[in-house]
Amino acid sequence: MDSPYGRTNGMPPSGPNPVYLDKPCESAAWCSAGPGARGVAAMDYQLAAIGLAPVLYAQAVYARRVTPRLPEPDGPRQGLAGTGRPLRLLIAGDSAAAGVGAATQAAALSGRLVSMLAHNFCVSWELMARTGNAIADLVAQLEAAPRQAFDVAVLSVGVNDVTRGTSARRWLQLQDQLVELLTMEFEVRHVLLACIPPMQYFPALPHPLGWYLGKRSAHLNQLSLDGVQRHPRCEFVDPGFVPEPRFIAVDGFHPGPEAYAWWAQHLSGRIEQRWG
Repeated sequence: MDSPYGRTNGMPPSGPNPVYLDKPCESAAWCSAGPGARGVAAMDYQLAAIGLAPVLYAQAVYARRVTPRLPEPDGPRQGLAGTGRPLRLLIAGDSAAAGVGAATQAAALSGRLVSMLAHNFCVSWELMARTGNAIADLVAQLEAAPRQAFDVAVLSVGVNDVTRGTSARRWLQLQDQLVELLTMEFEVRHVLLACIPPMQYFPALPHPLGWYLGKRSAHLNQLSLDGVQRHPRCEFVDPGFVPEPRFIAVDGFHPGPEAYAWWAQHLSGRIEQRWG
């Protein structure tokens, strides 16, 4: 289960239960500190988690038991839309990419993004996403998929890596493998990697579980932000959501329809800037 929340563009959190954070890497300290300082900070939360392990485990079991399991919405997963310059679009990843939290694919990320891009492009698009996908699962899914060419790939992956404890080294290895697979085997020329949301603000996650997963998501985000520098065709994308509860789905974990619309608008702007 994954959902991409981003920074607030300088806006302070609002409402009793702010859902989003002001930076993709959880705080200005993560972004401004050097690699050594970030490594110490990562070690600090990991050490703290050792003492909290029984509580974190109990809360994880509880959250998994009581959080509603929302289905992937019905609707097309490939198609052709719009007129203008041809654009071949792949949307891939986890349950957020698959649109969990929306009633239909038209109201989810794929439908919203294709509808916006269709104003300026003839969009040939496909959705390859599954609930539960971690980055290793996404690599395996793409490796098994028939080869075809895409111009742009939008990726949403990471929350399941946070919850499963994917190591920093493994995360970077798989991220490199994923980008290389897309650019070499699917001929993608523009990869947009969505940031992992600040999980400490997920209503479904009690404290201190949310705090711990938020620290982990911030750590992986910073690794991704650094890692994409090695790939000129890849960029790390922060949608800049307004911190309002209306953006969260009824399960307290996934994006809602308004979040998908906001996310798609941000992505369409980035794509049009590169391809327009």
